[in-house]
Amino acid sequence: MPITEADVKKIAELAHMEIADEELRALTPQMAAIVEYVEQLNELDTSSVEPATGGLTPEGERTPASREDAARPSLGQKLALEEAPDPSHGHFRVPKVL
Repeated sequence: MPITEADVKKIAELAHMEIADEELRALTPQMAAIVEYVEQLNELDTSSVEPATGGLTPEGERTPASREDAARPSLGQKLALEEAPDPSHGHFRVPKVL
């Protein structure tokens, strides 16, 4: 199924993004190429691969962990802030997002 400008426009609306007609024309072939690339995964033979269920078996049981879940000492505030570009009063200072 080819990706159309209408598809890209709908995706932009769902993402609450405004895109100009010029951007729409540029993004449509790019998105089509991405989808085409991802569709190559359908060609892989996955019949012998067990489905992953997020750490649970199909029955809901936990799967074995690959490493021991053991508590370890933390890095510590002083050491963590040592390489921070702009620490402030014992915290990481970051730019405002909103």
